[in-house]
Amino acid sequence: MRLDFFDLELVLHIVETGSFTKGAERSSISLQACSERVKKLEQRYAVNLFIRHASGVKLTLAGQTFIEHAQQIVQQAKQLQQAMAPFAQGMSSNVTLWCNSSAQSEYLPMLLPQYLVENPNTQIQLKEAESSNIVQQIENGTAKLGLISSFFKSHHLQTLEFSEDPLVLICPPQHELAIHQQLNLDHILSYPFVGLMQYHSLQQSIETQAQILGCQIQYRLRLPNFAAIAQVVANGVGIAIMPKRAAQRHNTQFAFKQIQLEGAWANRKLLLTAKNFDDLAMPYQHFTQFLISQSTKIK
Repeated sequence: MRLDFFDLELVLHIVETGSFTKGAERSSISLQACSERVKKLEQRYAVNLFIRHASGVKLTLAGQTFIEHAQQIVQQAKQLQQAMAPFAQGMSSNVTLWCNSSAQSEYLPMLLPQYLVENPNTQIQLKEAESSNIVQQIENGTAKLGLISSFFKSHHLQTLEFSEDPLVLICPPQHELAIHQQLNLDHILSYPFVGLMQYHSLQQSIETQAQILGCQIQYRLRLPNFAAIAQVVANGVGIAIMPKRAAQRHNTQFAFKQIQLEGAWANRKLLLTAKNFDDLAMPYQHFTQFLISQSTKIK
């Protein structure tokens, strides 16, 4: 016998009204149909739910236990219906993801199309910022979800590992630095650079590290994206720092040398971060679960 939510509500109506007759009326069925439904429930569980007397009905001990569970089940069913209703009506969800420039250019373009196709009523807004600024925005409640460099993570926020994201130095094949396999930042700051535009968060991060070392980067040229930087570096204009993933992608088209950079700031990871992932609104939780589940495709 299949459990019917109507039967559960019927029993609740009987208890609330104190009689089969009034319970049947509230459920809009006949008294005979009401009695038959209750009888089938009692037969199913091999118990008596009610004690009938002249003034109405009274619950048995088994009936009291039944009511406790019935109330929970009916309430959960209503909550489920309320949760599903917006989706049936084509609910539109807006998710804002704050991310650094590496995440925005090298990882998200690969993943977001699939998510948007699978969730046609969802809109995603990307906001690029330096990782330290993203952390600050989430801490003060301006932002909910961020994708940041592990170098800037906060002890006040929760994080989930998304991907390795090391930085590398690229230089022309004939450059005097090309003989090295790995270098520290302070060994390269005296050379002219090709960099991203001033508003790019990655370039701001590199400049911050240079300032910590008491240096200022000298730029020969600033460009809007990694493809343009890779091209002019290959043509001998200067050296540059970019994510290893971007360097590998552009190295198939442009000839330059990749050199590993030492230090925690360069050998970073990308982390998803939030104040508390469990407290995020459902669209954000769903999007977070998608990103983590897909991260293995980009490692």
